[in-house]
Amino acid sequence: MRFFERQDRARRQSLVLILLFLLAVALIILAVAAVVYVVYWGHVPSPAPFPVWFRSEPGWMVMGTVAAVVTMGSLHRYLDLRRGGERVARMAGAQPVAAGTEDPLERQLRNVTEEMALASGVTVPQLFVMQRETAINAFVAGYQPNEAAMVVTRGALEQLSRDELQGVVAHEFSHILNGDMRINIRLISLLAGILLIGQLGQYLVVHGLNTRRGLLGGRRRNEGVLILAGGVLVVVGYVGLFMGRVIKAGVSRQREYLADAAAVQFTRNPEGIGGALYRIGVANSGSRLTATGHAEDLNHLCFGESVSLARLLASHPPIEARLNAIDGSLLVRMKSRDRKAAREQGEAPASALSDEAAAMGFSGAGGLALEGAASVGQLSNAGTCHARSLLATLPGGLNEQLHGSEGAVHLCLALALEEADHGTLDRLLPELEAVGTVAIDGLLLRQMIQTLRDLGPLYRVPLVELSLPALRELDEPARQQLLRDMERLIREERGARLHDIAILGFLKRHLGKGAARNRRVTHRRYGPVMPDIRRLLWVMASTGARTDPRALYREAMAGFEQAGEPPSSDGASARGLLRSLGRIAGLPAMLKPAIIDACVHCIQADGRISPREYELLRIIADQLDCPMPPLPPSEASSG
Repeated sequence: MRFFERQDRARRQSLVLILLFLLAVALIILAVAAVVYVVYWGHVPSPAPFPVWFRSEPGWMVMGTVAAVVTMGSLHRYLDLRRGGERVARMAGAQPVAAGTEDPLERQLRNVTEEMALASGVTVPQLFVMQRETAINAFVAGYQPNEAAMVVTRGALEQLSRDELQGVVAHEFSHILNGDMRINIRLISLLAGILLIGQLGQYLVVHGLNTRRGLLGGRRRNEGVLILAGGVLVVVGYVGLFMGRVIKAGVSRQREYLADAAAVQFTRNPEGIGGALYRIGVANSGSRLTATGHAEDLNHLCFGESVSLARLLASHPPIEARLNAIDGSLLVRMKSRDRKAAREQGEAPASALSDEAAAMGFSGAGGLALEGAASVGQLSNAGTCHARSLLATLPGGLNEQLHGSEGAVHLCLALALEEADHGTLDRLLPELEAVGTVAIDGLLLRQMIQTLRDLGPLYRVPLVELSLPALRELDEPARQQLLRDMERLIREERGARLHDIAILGFLKRHLGKGAARNRRVTHRRYGPVMPDIRRLLWVMASTGARTDPRALYREAMAGFEQAGEPPSSDGASARGLLRSLGRIAGLPAMLKPAIIDACVHCIQADGRISPREYELLRIIADQLDCPMPPLPPSEASSG
């Protein structure tokens, strides 16, 4: 299923979740009403039948009270999680991975994640580690593919080989590209209200017991009432807990099979993800989370079960079933390998598989064809190979440099001054002020400019993506100052050129305050944004056509309307284009493929794709929340 269909399906599944949520609330209301009716029945000589009582004023009060409590619980969690994946990660107690981390295991996680991100066109997720968790687990959270947070346990970093860790990361990237993150974060909010009744009961029981212990032999009349009421609410809360687990099991199980299969497709190494699953099966701690108080809330997000559950209520398929779905002989081979290793070494089976599986991964780079909307959100082994190759060709030390705030800031300024001559640099460099705590080094900036020139345009967007984690670590005033300085340099040096403003728009998109928040559908049809589509396709036609841009513009617009005159030059400015892209991004997922295909038609019209054209296409796709893989040099023409 294509990226846009998966995103659209994820949005529609939100309605199913709401229906299941309402069913769970109805059952909780009935359970609470039944308890209240039992109390009523014991104190009234001739009680009315339950259906009659339930429709009376006391019954309506029970329904209203329960509905209000559940709604407030869900609303509170929803508002709390508006900040996206980062907030979920911090709720779980995870610590951010510094862009320039010196921890070798965290660096390995960073490197594997960057390869996947560059291969898929998704910006590098924010990385977090649950340092106190010894189990093997991971999850991703967020609203948009390009604003995800990836969380991995310390146990996964310590117990998994690189291939196995890559399999887990590929599994999580499948959830990013399939639109599962949106469903998962919605589910946390909805279940918070359902579980609130039981949590209130636990609080009352604990409070009552603590009160009783503090009486020093005395008595208080209300303590028993608190404990009794709390116990009743705990029992009723199990109805919500049961329904929550049923909902999570129904939503998550099939998606885990799909994500496992996608991980094999991405890496061409079934023993990578298979080894990770096998490690969970044989490890003492398995995948259960014990250091966080939100293991139940996070269970449906995780790579493996974060809590111990009966198989019927588990949100993940059994480990053995997942291994068999990948390869029917995988489990047998791994058990045999561990037994052989134990005999040879005279010790317990190793906690990680041998590296012979590495021979199966990354065999042959292959090319990536430019297929328009069909390539959006697609991650393949060929793409991963290209990403690894791209990282390997970077000049020595540049990758590490970009993971520090100093290198990331100087890269951004170098992008703004890439085409400046020596005289202009001599004039502008003394005027540059420190960005936050980063002082501007003239020599480093000149070196970065020369590096950009040597590498060429195909590397501009990947380098910016690699620098994003370090740029996000700058405080808000420093980020805004950097963006202002870039815009001033671009304007002073050579005016607001399209490609430079596009890069600037890319950075603003990912460094702004609300970047991680959910982007809502604001237009259900093309009509309200037709002026913006005209502006976009005129820019693309002007960029891609060698002879007659007006004719190319009419061809691109043919699927939307009978095109007349293109927009004026003022209406098609670089800044106007960014504003238009922001409005077009409010369309539903299924209306975006035609726009991407029309843009591709424009840049392919002359039979060649220049690096600058593809850079612009990738940035446009990013603004529309459509991650597009990079184009290998073999697919791009010079110019």
